[in-house]
Parts: sequence; structure tokens; C-alpha cells
Amino acid sequence: MIAIAITRPGGPEVLQPVEMPVPGLSSGEVLIRVAAAGVNRPDLMQREGKYPPPPGASEIPGLEVSGTIVSCGDEVERWSEGDQVCALVSGGGYAEYCAAPAGQCLPVPNGIDLTSAAAMPETFFTVWANVFERGRLKAGDTFLVHGGASGIGTTAIQMAKAFGARVFATAGSSRKCKACEQLGAERAVNYHQENFVEVIMTDTGGRGVDVILDMVGGDYFGKNLEVLAVEGRLLQIAMLHGSKVELNLARLLRGRLTVTGSTLRSRSVAEKAALGMALEKSVWPLIAAGQIKPVIDASFPLGEAAAAHRRLEAGEHVGKIVLVV
Repeated sequence: MIAIAITRPGGPEVLQPVEMPVPGLSSGEVLIRVAAAGVNRPDLMQREGKYPPPPGASEIPGLEVSGTIVSCGDEVERWSEGDQVCALVSGGGYAEYCAAPAGQCLPVPNGIDLTSAAAMPETFFTVWANVFERGRLKAGDTFLVHGGASGIGTTAIQMAKAFGARVFATAGSSRKCKACEQLGAERAVNYHQENFVEVIMTDTGGRGVDVILDMVGGDYFGKNLEVLAVEGRLLQIAMLHGSKVELNLARLLRGRLTVTGSTLRSRSVAEKAALGMALEKSVWPLIAAGQIKPVIDASFPLGEAAAAHRRLEAGEHVGKIVLVV
């Protein structure tokens, strides 16, 4: 098969198409003929040598795929050859074939094509695990997502809105803010022009928000605490502005705040399978009904993975970038 190798740590140019063996299957896995693969920021970090795959995972980048099952390993009961699925994987997505744990596969929702389906697993699993399980977002809550035009952001806005929350977002341009509002955000704040703390506190009558999903970290940490309502929950899933922060314990205590964080890639197959079951039960019907949809910014042929990485690094995208096989 053709796969994309990281020939050495470095820039997008180190991504090169090479011939590799089709992966073998362990018990409980399926082999997917890949139709498309999602491109995510962890892929950029892995390419730079900053985010190695967990033990046992493929060295090929790519954390989500869509396609058709061509064979099943032992102890696979749900899936059969010919089934169309999207899957969350720990690596191996940038290839013509990819092995995936059966429990991390989901059926492609009605009305979604295979290219769009490849953009779903990483963001939908992440948002569900953090916003709804850890953050306990419910109807009537107020929610803020930073990076609202990203793949995570566009997914979080739609899911929060569909479940009855009042939604706010931040983004880096008027074009991106407009996209966030079209997806369901009541107000999107251009952080280059406005102070999101002031805007959110004004728009909520001084109350603040119940849940924040943040990928920024760094200097956003203190600002997030300022804008949380009493009993508010801050969900940290990345640290684009740095991992070192200053914590005002008095604010934490007075507001009875919760600060939590998580990663997805290193979780066990059983944990990821449980997330997949929850998504299929609670979110997949909303997708089939047209209330939520993956937002695709651009697609590139598999062999142009370097161009896809450059597009993601440029920061001009709205939604997800995918590689099409």
C-alpha cells in the first residue's frame, strides 16, 4: 500500500509517500480500505517530533479515517466485510489501508459521505468526552469554546447548541466569527479586536459561563477563570500558548470552580469504545436529522499531505482538513 511516512522530524516537506506493507490484524481489529483521513494538530506535533505515538501504535500519522471494511480479525462480531465506517485510531490513518479496533469504529451516519465522515471521529470523541462527560454540559447552560472555527470548535458549537446550551465562541477574524455564528454561536468574539472577558461578561449580565472548552492555555487560563460562573467548569484539551500558567486560588475557591483536562490518544480501547457507544446513541441521530454536520474546509489527495499540513498551519481554515485516497 501507499502510506505517508514522516521521514525525519521537521516541516511539512518531511511527509513523503512510500510503499509499506498492509497492516496485519490483531484480535478485535478490522482492516479498513481508507477513503479519507482527517488531519489534526496532533499530526503536526508528531511530524515535528514532539508527540510520539503511544506504545504499539503505528508510526504512520493520522488519527481518524473513513472507508470500507475489507477484513475482520478474531472476536469481531458487529462488523462484516463491506461495511462503511469511520474510525478513531491511534495512528496509521494516512494510508490506503488502516487497522482499527472494532470498538472504535462507528457506522457512517445517514446523509454523510465518506470524505466528510473522515473528519468526525477525533473531534466528536473529544467534544463528547470533555464537554458532555467531564464538563456535564446540559440544556440551559452557557458554553464558551475558544478556537471556534477549528475542527473541534465547529463541532463543539453545533453539539452544544443541539443539546440546548447557550453558545459563545472566540475566533481570529471576522470571517471566522461569522462562520461560528452561522453554526449556532450566539456571539463570536474576534480576539484580535475585542477582550473576550469583557464581551462575555456583558452579554451574560455579569454571570459568566458554565463551561469553557479551551485549546489555548497560557495567558488564557486566568482569563478563563474570570469568565466562569459560580460552579463553572474549565476543560483544558491543549496548550497552544504554553503549559505554564499562574493560578489565582482565591478565584478558584470563591467560584467553586472545576479545572480539568484530558487527552484522547492514550486512552484504552475500552474507554474509547464506550465513548463511541455514547456518541452513536446520543449524537448520531442528530447528525442523521441534519442538526449537526462535519464542517470541511479543504480536501487534498493523500500524496499531498504536506500541502494539507501547510493549510492547517496557516490557520486560515474553518472546520476540518481531510486527505482523500
